[in-house]
Amino acid sequence: MRWIRRKWKAADAREWTREDAMAIVLSPLAYIGLAVGVALSMLLIPSGYWILGITILVILLMHWIIDPKLKAVSEDFEKKQKQFLENLEKIERWEESE
Repeated sequence: MRWIRRKWKAADAREWTREDAMAIVLSPLAYIGLAVGVALSMLLIPSGYWILGITILVILLMHWIIDPKLKAVSEDFEKKQKQFLENLEKIERWEESE
């Protein structure tokens, strides 16, 4: 699956890409499939087990597609947050900020 990008830089991850579009399509399918699959499985209808199994695969695929992008954005945010908190601490102590 070379057409799905797995390595992201934070600046690139903030842009809308085909991975986002895939997640937008897979997400409602996952929610609907999970709701229908669980309901039918609780009623012991065999098709519910199939729907639930396929939905679990869709959820795993969606996670595999979008997770690297979300991690890149999250790591960048954590770095900026750490710098902000360090600067805020200096301000509170009346020190020179950078």
